[in-house]
Amino acid sequence: MAVVAIAGGLGAPGATTVAMALLMTWPLPEGHRVVLAEADPDGGAILPGALQGTLGNTHGLRHLAVAGRQGQLGEAFWRQLVDVTDAGTRDRLVLPGLYDPAHAFAMEPVWKPLAGLFAGIEGHGHDVLVDLGRRGAVGSSAVLAQRADAVVVVARNTLRGLQSANVRLKALREVVGGAGEVGVLLVDEGPYSKDEVRKRLEVPVTAVLPWRPKDAKVLSDGAEPPRRFESGELMRAARSAAVRVQELVAIRRSRLAPPQLPPGTVTAGGVDGAR
Repeated sequence: MAVVAIAGGLGAPGATTVAMALLMTWPLPEGHRVVLAEADPDGGAILPGALQGTLGNTHGLRHLAVAGRQGQLGEAFWRQLVDVTDAGTRDRLVLPGLYDPAHAFAMEPVWKPLAGLFAGIEGHGHDVLVDLGRRGAVGSSAVLAQRADAVVVVARNTLRGLQSANVRLKALREVVGGAGEVGVLLVDEGPYSKDEVRKRLEVPVTAVLPWRPKDAKVLSDGAEPPRRFESGELMRAARSAAVRVQELVAIRRSRLAPPQLPPGTVTAGGVDGAR
């Protein structure tokens, strides 16, 4: 299981839309769940977008600020999750973001315990996707990126898109340091190839998603799905991207794992492998 942070940047490259695509296609072993937490201090887009305002402001991040001050963050977290599956299976869940950016200041003391909560539930059969939006992981919310197993930046392969992504990546590298894996999820709208993007940004391109505005509106605005949406090019690419992101997490965990010593090796704590 993993905690993955998804970042956007200036020019609205589509981080939340990509996050929703990953949520809906994330591979889930039996009994496991995936949660998408919309953690952009500038405000969320899922409540008025994909959920089409059907819940009003009854669910979301703002309610966790109150619960956090009362020492009830864990209990409140599960009550704020929204099931986005048609069958009501509650294995793909959303924590909607702030509906008013003015509420961001109230979240400042909550980001750290929330990041700890994410790390805790990922050890119990839950993957967590954290949508950082265009400004998340700055200041007190930086802990969301620091505690993630991997950070991926959504970028479009246009000149403006790559300039924005470059600024965002530099800031995130300072936040994450060498502890986490960083990659790019590329939205193929512009003229630059995957290899050109990799060289320009000096970061691996984890996956490429096609530029399909009509299909993207299903995820961003709750539009009526076109025919064969689930088997269409965008969702097929999202399934592949989800696997690539999981591989990015596996690379980090392999890098951080302690070396396996042969049985009988003498260490400071005794003989490894002894019973």
